Amino acid sequence: MLNNLTECEEGDGGPNSQGDATSKESSPFINSSTSDVEKSQQYDGKNMALFEEEMDTSPMVSSLLSSLANYSNLTQGSKEHEEAENNEEARKKTVQAPRMGTIMGVYLPCMQNILGVILFLRMTWLVGVGGVLGTFAIVFMCCSTTMLTAISMSAIATNGVVPAGGSYYMISRSLGPEFGGAVGICFYLGTTFAGAMYILGCIEILLIYIVPPAAIFKMEGLEGSEAEAALLNNMRVYGTIVLSLMSLVVFVGVKYVNKLALVFLACVILSILAVYAGVIKTSFDPPEFPVCVLGNRTLLSKGFDICAKTIEQGNVTVTTRLWRSFCDSEFLNATCDDYFINNNVSQIQGIPGVTSGILAENLFSMFAEKNSFIEKRGISAVLDPEAPLTNTNRYVLADITSFFTLLVGIYFPSVTGIMAGSNRSGDLQDAQKSIPIGTILAITTTSFIYMSSVILFGACVDGVVLRDKFGEGVNGNLVIGTLAWPSPWVIVFGSFFSTCGAGLQSLTGAPRLLQAISRDGIIPFLRVFGHGKANGEPTWALLLTACICEIGILIASLDSVAPILSMFFLMCYMFVNLACALQTLLRTPNWRPRFKFYHWALSLLGMSLCLTLMFLCSWYYAIIAMGIAGCIYKYIEFCGAEKEWGDGIRGISLSAARYALMRLEEGPPHTKNWRPQILVLMGLDGEQNVEQPRLLSLTNQLKAGKGLTIVGACVEGTYLNNQPQAQKADQSLRKLMEIEKVKGFSQVVISSNLRDATSHLIQAGGLGGLRHNAVLVSFPKNWKQAEEHHRCRNFIEIVRETTAAQLALMVPKNISAYPSNGERFTEGYIDVWWIVHDGGMLMLLPFLLRQHKVWRKCKMRIFTVAQMDDNSIQMKKDLMTFLYHLRFDAEVEVVEMHDSDISAYTYEKTLVMEQRSKILKEMHLTKNEREREIQSITDVSRGSIRRKNPSNLHPQRSIAEESVTGSGEEKPEEEVQLIQGKNATPTPTSPTSPTVPTPAAMSPGEEVQMTWTDETEKTNNPAVANPENIKDMFNMKPEWENLNQSNVRRMHHAQKLNEVIVKKSQEAKLVLLNMPGPPRNRTGEENYMEFLEVLTEGLNRVLLVRGGGREVITIYS
Repeated sequence: MLNNLTECEEGDGGPNSQGDATSKESSPFINSSTSDVEKSQQYDGKNMALFEEEMDTSPMVSSLLSSLANYSNLTQGSKEHEEAENNEEARKKTVQAPRMGTIMGVYLPCMQNILGVILFLRMTWLVGVGGVLGTFAIVFMCCSTTMLTAISMSAIATNGVVPAGGSYYMISRSLGPEFGGAVGICFYLGTTFAGAMYILGCIEILLIYIVPPAAIFKMEGLEGSEAEAALLNNMRVYGTIVLSLMSLVVFVGVKYVNKLALVFLACVILSILAVYAGVIKTSFDPPEFPVCVLGNRTLLSKGFDICAKTIEQGNVTVTTRLWRSFCDSEFLNATCDDYFINNNVSQIQGIPGVTSGILAENLFSMFAEKNSFIEKRGISAVLDPEAPLTNTNRYVLADITSFFTLLVGIYFPSVTGIMAGSNRSGDLQDAQKSIPIGTILAITTTSFIYMSSVILFGACVDGVVLRDKFGEGVNGNLVIGTLAWPSPWVIVFGSFFSTCGAGLQSLTGAPRLLQAISRDGIIPFLRVFGHGKANGEPTWALLLTACICEIGILIASLDSVAPILSMFFLMCYMFVNLACALQTLLRTPNWRPRFKFYHWALSLLGMSLCLTLMFLCSWYYAIIAMGIAGCIYKYIEFCGAEKEWGDGIRGISLSAARYALMRLEEGPPHTKNWRPQILVLMGLDGEQNVEQPRLLSLTNQLKAGKGLTIVGACVEGTYLNNQPQAQKADQSLRKLMEIEKVKGFSQVVISSNLRDATSHLIQAGGLGGLRHNAVLVSFPKNWKQAEEHHRCRNFIEIVRETTAAQLALMVPKNISAYPSNGERFTEGYIDVWWIVHDGGMLMLLPFLLRQHKVWRKCKMRIFTVAQMDDNSIQMKKDLMTFLYHLRFDAEVEVVEMHDSDISAYTYEKTLVMEQRSKILKEMHLTKNEREREIQSITDVSRGSIRRKNPSNLHPQRSIAEESVTGSGEEKPEEEVQLIQGKNATPTPTSPTSPTVPTPAAMSPGEEVQMTWTDETEKTNNPAVANPENIKDMFNMKPEWENLNQSNVRRMHHAQKLNEVIVKKSQEAKLVLLNMPGPPRNRTGEENYMEFLEVLTEGLNRVLLVRGGGREVITIYS
């Protein structure tokens, strides 16, 4: 049936049939091919005959469902799964089926990443310094932030399949490549610095609590800054060693890290259980944990053996080691420190227990300056304000200046790690179910642990012990370890292995995140880090991660590194919330999360909390982090690969554009807001390349107004046949716009003829209120040649249509002489010839041009024409005042044009013009009429040269008029052709004067070619050949009386005005002048072009300007 139908088509139309479709069609379908028989056999019996031609682009539903059912998440860092499906290697590689559920895949990894170094090393200190209330507020605020972020993340993660790539994938596909790349890099840096923080915590536990003698830089006997420097140097050396070992383990194989992950998690859980067990034990059996206090100052435990000044041995009072620390000798009459003498030594219980009521004492904050004393609340001390501080090395001192925002920055890293589950989305059985449940459950659990820890620590431990960061007053013990049951070593080793595991996890995850960003190709200079070993391990990314991590190691202070990574994590969380809020508010059709417990208000609240915490932690770190993200954003925007991911930023751009367009529809813009919205009409050659690229250069130079630019072109033909040519033309326009740096839109219209296509562009360009208000089109070249006559008519139609549509029109003449964007004028003038006022376009355009670097050094001159009855002096004053109010800096000159007699040259020029017009009209006549008209015009021309009796001219002229009026109906342009005769001899062409073949040179059946030559003009116009012959010209007066006097006046005015312009502006870089309006009827179109030619003759660069009928400049602010 199909073949029969095909044969019928070919039989009816034939191979040369004409129409909208292609000339040869083998099928009734557009997408036909030669393999019809094979396709019909392939889909035989599947009831798909109607659609078998489209199977290449539109597969069967069964095939689509089968591919989706067998879909498996790709390796982390891979591109869109649609792109990877076409990769044969990706198809050959078998991906192991996901197997992990909610607990093993999401809950436990999140627990391991959230609970870590801060809980064991800094939580007690935070409670002691910030107080129970202050620390609880910090914990609540941070946990609320992560919970709100988890809700937003759950909504994004359940909105479709999330390939392995975690947070970076979600943010980049939700907010676009610019935001995705910027936030992805920030998240990568945060993960990397987190690795440095975990390693520093590991070294701190090792050197202070496990094996202090292992320190390379000995701290024994050192005080103050020297001891601090030694500790930091030890951290740097051991941190670098541990970082190298961990990097080696990750390089050898990540499988070892995964195997150890459960061991490390078990250590964390056991440590926390030991703490809770210890708290319960303190309620009925508080541990013996004495702290020695002098007055209200806590003493270093290594500075004494007995917490007393003297002891009784027998009946003798003996001084103790503590006495010798504050006195110059061991005798009772020794000279001692004033504070030591005036205050007593007391011993307090460091862990009084839950039931002791110590909670009331620890409720409020107790911030301290660096090197200030750790003091006990509730004990009075005798202190001489004027006495100098001595023996400060005997007390426990604050190592840093503490304040509320510092505590926020140090604590926040302890709640990061909520994305550990989403990062493993490729290994989950049901990611859309496991990620929300596992993540929110993990945050709920850890938040309970942190909040309960704050209360329990404040209720069990004395304030001086809590504020003793390194346990210097309790024999160097880990404070939280002293609370644990059954042994402090459970906490010490548990926290040590926990920090080791967290560091390994960071060094494993960060390189893969960088590899994912690199393979996306959005940041060109990072592409090298997308490569790795044969099994996909990111070797180069691991090397860069280790180098960045070393920067954190060299900082060496856990308290200094923590705020840095807080910034990057907070920025990442902020954009997760922003992504969810945007998608929800924009209501994009693809936004259908399975997780329903979200709301845009919660996302905005989470985003606000993240931003608040960033500046609370450290305002300068926040600015630096935003600066880094901003630089990456702009880099991707200008240099990165263009990606279309259907992101929310594009969606908000569409919504904003729609809103703005609707607002623009409310009314026309005010004069103060007027700016040229230009429609540039470009000509194309046969290869669909742009003919006059300098037109776009001028457009770029005019765009100081930053308005809309539409670059339009026309293709002749039908849409079905010429769509490829239109696409090629559009590519040519876009390429040239990119070269000329013109920001705007390209539009190609296909129509049966160029005149209609141009009209469509002028009518339909733009959208709503964002439409063009000005048209830029070049002056037609060689318009006097017969074969270019259609360009002339098209140009005049453009002038008419822009006038009717009240659009401004700019027509540059000699566009090839205009400067390119790379040229510079170091001096010169832009001359404005203000003949009539049509809205101020003439004033505004030079101002816009001078904003561009090409014209910046040029000065502006304004000329206006005074008539005989005008006061030129007063005109100049008024014009200068007007320009002053307009804020234009320009020179002003008033040119007086006196009435004068019309010269013989003007009459002869008009005569030649009308003769040419008659000849051009012959293109609209039939063949026989054309020959008669040519004969009559030739007789008139020869008669004028021979000075015949004027009575012979009237019959010939009346015949010509009757012929013209008889063919008043215009024929289509396809029929308007002037055919070159076989025996006609071409002559050098010139756009000045006609040469008409004599009857002797023609036979009745031959066609004629008409050209314009300079020689003929000199022959027909003696005034040109020899000005002295002007007197003889007056003998031809009878011929001139028959000329159209309106044309004579126009020619006279054009000639006189041209003389003045050439005299004043011959050396100007650019001349702008008012463009006369087109003739109202169509009988004088060729004359109109002649007037424009005479008006601009002798000028290099001319910009003819017509206003759009409204004011575009104003003197008001």
